[in-house]
Amino acid sequence: MVYRVWTQMPGGGDKIKKEGGAAGRFPPESGRAEGRCHQRNGRFRYICAVGSGCLPEYMEIGHRIRDLRKRQGLTQEELADRAELSKGFISQLERDMTSPSIATLEDILQCLGTSIGEFFAQEQVQEQIVFTEKDYFVKEDRECGNRIQWIIPNAQKNSMEPICLHLEAGGSTYPDNPHEGEEFGYVLKGRIVIHLGKETHTAKKGDSFYYTADRTHYIFSERGADILWVTSPPSF
Repeated sequence: MVYRVWTQMPGGGDKIKKEGGAAGRFPPESGRAEGRCHQRNGRFRYICAVGSGCLPEYMEIGHRIRDLRKRQGLTQEELADRAELSKGFISQLERDMTSPSIATLEDILQCLGTSIGEFFAQEQVQEQIVFTEKDYFVKEDRECGNRIQWIIPNAQKNSMEPICLHLEAGGSTYPDNPHEGEEFGYVLKGRIVIHLGKETHTAKKGDSFYYTADRTHYIFSERGADILWVTSPPSF
């Protein structure tokens, strides 16, 4: 029999016969075929008969587990405790260095507030790579004299968040309290003063800056400026 690979695992459907791998499920439209589920380096490979509606695809799940964990505000140790696993296993899983059984994956996802069906169904949404001006979101603060353009929408789910910042003459950003993470910027136009706690640093067109956001910080421009600004994790 010829087999194909299928990665989506919605609820329902016929049980895949377990043959040396973890058990999975066929999609409901696949008929009552038998197959196997293999795992390799964090990638799940669901194999089923040709003609059963399966999709040939591999999936790396580590980064998605990590993103879900961070969204829930959990450390690796806290997630491991809830799922009755070791912190080392969670660390390896998030780096795609190991593979969980289906039962273990179900336990982990339950601790993260989702189901295995939802987890794999979400992956089927095509990832947007290129963003155009119509995707951007703009917010103007006339009181502070700035305009922020979010150039990657919904970046809060990512590891970093970039914006384009325009400062009017005498404009500034609102002072940001200390928080976790780091920030990077590149001055596209004008001159700015970066305030970090009690320190000040000047940067002009063509200069870049980078700092840990562990002090109150904001940016001021006497004559106006344009900046590409990135924070990790997202905080704008």
